[in-house]
This record gives sequence, C-alpha cells and structure tokens, in this order.
Amino acid sequence: MLKLRRGTVVSVDPLEVELDGSPRRRRAWADESLVGPSEVGDEVVVNVEALDLGLGSGGFDVIHVNLTRGLAGGGSAGEHVMKLNYTSLQHPVGTIEREAGAARQPAVPVLAIGLHGHLAPAAWAAGKAGVGRVGYIQTGGGALPGSLSRDVAGLLDRGLLAGHVTAGPAYGGGEEAITLVGAIDAAESLGWDAVIAGPGPGILGSATAFGHGGMAALDVVHAALALKAPTVLSPRLSAGDPRPRHQGLSHHSRAVLELALGPVDLPMPTEFMDLVPAGLEGVVPVEVDLAGYGESGLPRRTMGRDLEEDRPFFAGPLAAGKHLAALT
Repeated sequence: MLKLRRGTVVSVDPLEVELDGSPRRRRAWADESLVGPSEVGDEVVVNVEALDLGLGSGGFDVIHVNLTRGLAGGGSAGEHVMKLNYTSLQHPVGTIEREAGAARQPAVPVLAIGLHGHLAPAAWAAGKAGVGRVGYIQTGGGALPGSLSRDVAGLLDRGLLAGHVTAGPAYGGGEEAITLVGAIDAAESLGWDAVIAGPGPGILGSATAFGHGGMAALDVVHAALALKAPTVLSPRLSAGDPRPRHQGLSHHSRAVLELALGPVDLPMPTEFMDLVPAGLEGVVPVEVDLAGYGESGLPRRTMGRDLEEDRPFFAGPLAAGKHLAALT
C-alpha cells in the first residue's frame, strides 16, 4: 500500500508540512498542475515514503491531494488521451503527434542524455555553437512531473531551450506526447532544429547492469535511429564519483553503446580522451569550453561535487551539445 498520511501545510516557501500527531516540519512538494496550490493551514494527504527512506534527490513528502482546496478541479471537456492512466492521478491531455497519413518530415538530429544533469551543459554548448532552436523531450527513467525541474525552467527563460515535451509516462511539459518516437517525429513541426531527450531529475539506480534510469538513453537512441535521425549519445564521465562503475566512462553509457542496434556518435572532450575505452566505435573528439560553462550561471554541481571537483562529468555533455550543433 502507499504510505499516505494526513498533514497540515505550515509553510509555502519553502513548502513544509506537519503530519498529524507530530510537530516536526517536513519538506514537501506539490505538483500544482494536478493538485492545485497550497496555502498555510490546508489539510493535505502526503506520500511520505521517500523522506522516510532518506532518499537524496527525492527526499521530500509529495502532496497526493489537498483536502481543503483541491477537490474542485473541473477536468477536461474535450481531451481523452490519459497520462498516468489507471492510477489515481490519471488526467487527460492534448498531444502533438503527427496525424495518421500526414507526410513525415525529415528527422532532426537527436542527442540522448542518460541523466538530467547533462541537460543544462548540453543545451548551453549547443546554443553557443549556433543551434537555432533546441527542444527538450523528457522521458521516463527519472522524475515524471515536467514541472519539477528547475533546470528546464531556467533554460527556457534564457532561450537555451525552445520547448519542453513530456513523452510516455512523463507529463506536465509545455506539450505532451503519448510516445517518445512520436515526440521526436513531431520536432520538426514544432520548429526545432535539434532535440535533446532523456529523463527528468533523479534517475533510478540499482548497481545492476541494466536496472537503472540511464537506460532511458537507449530508448532515445533506438527511437532516433528508427526515424533515421542523426543520433548522438552524451557520455557520462567522472573522475570524482566514488563508485567504480561510474569512473571514467560510466557503465550507464557503456551499456547503451553495447545494446544500441545502430551507429551512434559518442562525442568525447579532447581533454579527457584518455577515458575512452580501447576499441570503442563512434568516438568524436570535441574541444569544450569548461571555463565558459562554469561562468554561465547554469548548474555546476553534481551529486555534491562542484565542476572543478569533477570536470569530466560536465565536459561530456558539453562535447555532446557542441557536436549536436555540427549536425544541424
């Protein structure tokens, strides 16, 4: 069963809740597009599982329903395609997929990212290298709500992203798509020159070969290849991650390359070519501007480490974004 508890909102900025019978304030998050706004004093039902487990990226309670002001939603009079279907949060959306029988446009280049922390450096590098309009397609594999990511909001505000589509089980973006391949297919009709696609924040991990959110990149790669789009994988690199499986070229990236059913470009920052495993195909050396990105005001920390503590982590998506620009 879901670990749901009643609580009361005691602060809205930041959002905090006190559970019934406990005076301790707990961090919380509410997807206002689904449950509406919260105000101090509201009675809510929260899912407490993640905070009770002490999770890092998901370490907060999630408001499941606002009993005070969240029971007056009007729903939709026209849309019938459901996101989160057959869950208690199912809701109808309009979608962007091409009409059946409509002519298919050439697919734009696609960059697959295996974790959300690659989005900002890849988008910054693509913009700096001259891509006109880059769109982001959010997949499963990490957080599903499109409104959760501060990175997406910041990149849209700065014009480094031209749009945000939530595909498959992800929801709440500027546009919706039922499938990932349908979202990539629609990129040209949205006026995008290139696509960056991958999971939202907080990918799953299990220290297994394929049981992790980074495999979302394989879905992106195969969707792009099926549409005959130029296909790029952003390499997950690290010199500072304490876990051996993520040092050098992460096993997440190696797994995608091992299973990919077609050719994939793997841009590698020239400064860290020594991290390339011998015999790896598709490697493209790319000069990157780490200093420029570090001064851009965009996120420069990953899992508690600053850019200067793990330069390869940021250099990988910078190389990928720059190479994406060369394909447009």
